[in-house]
Amino acid sequence: MFAEKAPSNAQEWSVSDLAGALKRTLEDAFGHVRLRGEVSGYRGPHSSGHAYFCIKDQNARIDAVIWKGAFSKLRIRPEEGMEVIATGRITTFPGSSKYQIVVESLEPAGIGALMALLEERRRKLNAEGLFAPERKRRLPFLPQVVGVVTSPTGAVIRDILHRLEDRFPRRVLVWPVRVQGDTCAAEVAAAIRGFNALEPGGPIPRPDVLIVARGGGSIEDLWGFNEEIVVRAAAESDIPLVSAVGHETDTTLIDHAADVRAPTPTGAAEMVVPVRVELMAAVSDLSRRHVEAALRLVERRRSDLRATTRAMPSAETLFSPKRQRLDLAATKLYPALSRNARGHEERLLKVARQLAHVSPVANVARMRARLDAVGPRPHNAVCRSILLREESLKQIGRRLLVSRVTLLRAERTRLAQASETAQRVAERLGPAVQSQLARKTDRLDAVSKLFDSLSYKSVLKRGFALVRDAEGRPMNSAEAVHDGQALVLEFADGKAEATGGRIGSRPRPAKPRSVAVEEQGALF
Repeated sequence: MFAEKAPSNAQEWSVSDLAGALKRTLEDAFGHVRLRGEVSGYRGPHSSGHAYFCIKDQNARIDAVIWKGAFSKLRIRPEEGMEVIATGRITTFPGSSKYQIVVESLEPAGIGALMALLEERRRKLNAEGLFAPERKRRLPFLPQVVGVVTSPTGAVIRDILHRLEDRFPRRVLVWPVRVQGDTCAAEVAAAIRGFNALEPGGPIPRPDVLIVARGGGSIEDLWGFNEEIVVRAAAESDIPLVSAVGHETDTTLIDHAADVRAPTPTGAAEMVVPVRVELMAAVSDLSRRHVEAALRLVERRRSDLRATTRAMPSAETLFSPKRQRLDLAATKLYPALSRNARGHEERLLKVARQLAHVSPVANVARMRARLDAVGPRPHNAVCRSILLREESLKQIGRRLLVSRVTLLRAERTRLAQASETAQRVAERLGPAVQSQLARKTDRLDAVSKLFDSLSYKSVLKRGFALVRDAEGRPMNSAEAVHDGQALVLEFADGKAEATGGRIGSRPRPAKPRSVAVEEQGALF
């Protein structure tokens, strides 16, 4: 019914073998490539640290992966829509039958792409408020300690130190960092946060102002200062920060986040400290002007005091009216005092007459009279109350006595009934216990007889013997007996010692029981 298909000599592949062959072929043909395109589908590094995205152009796309180790070394991190040149190797992922590029390095596709990326990052950080003018603070007038974040081997740190020495020598703390390269951004951000983490009054003094400095260079050389980690560290700094990156025409994102931007590192040193000679001259001029102003003020106040003194009236003119008023008041005082004393004396006599009617003696007398009128009535009432209470208590005692007798009688009756019940139970319990003991004894005898019948000693009584070695272990076969081995023969009436020996491999005819007792015991 069906036509038989001719056998084919084509090689059979397993899916894994074919996927491996395709992988090797693709990697051999495209071992190392540079791929230009636009980043698509980038959502940041995975929880494992790897990054997965696509690189596309107007006609095609390819999956891309950056392993964790390579991702941490990238100078430029991928961003959505960014045009890049990716260097890596082409490989396949057999689990989903896809090919992909394993990116080893990443760089923007030209200066225009860098500027576009820089502008996009600037808009993003500005929208978050990191460049807001209200965040910026004034620099301290005369800092005690100046912190500098820069390379310790370049000319920048020497220019800053020379300028500070010329203007106003201050203590300088240098945090050495790389100012260009892959690790530049991380080191600069760590230096800014490290200075802020110092405790005031600690063994390492905390700077009053920070300078982040670097010489001029291309946009690629200065790119570390455009990284988001550096900008955020500068914006979060509690210490006022001066950005002195590049020349006056160079602009980086840290310039927007810093509190002050200096055109050059030397200009930054001039901003953080004043000129000592000029400051001393200004202080001297202010001191001279202060002394002159104080002298003029004292002279003016002295003239004003003289004029005020001349305008004031004399002491006689001021006190004569007061003295006259005092004499007049003294003249009127004595008659007024006499009238006041007479008035108080009359009020005192009136009050004394009123008190005579309500004196304590009169009150006590009235109370005594009322008490005499009452007489012995309270005492009689108390006595009657006591008698009534006594009679009531006697009645209660009689009732309690009757109740006690009744309760005792009922309890005796209950105890007698309980005793009779216990006696009846004891009479029934004795025979039951004896019957139970008899049954248990019969059962124990039966078990003992069964044990004796099953014990090997009953077998010994029938003429058998138990063979043991010197350690007391039973010998179950003739193969276990060695020539000259010490043996112990156990009979029903005791034990005997013997020496073992092999007779032969072929079994001998059985001997009479009366002669071959030992062999029977060995067979047992």
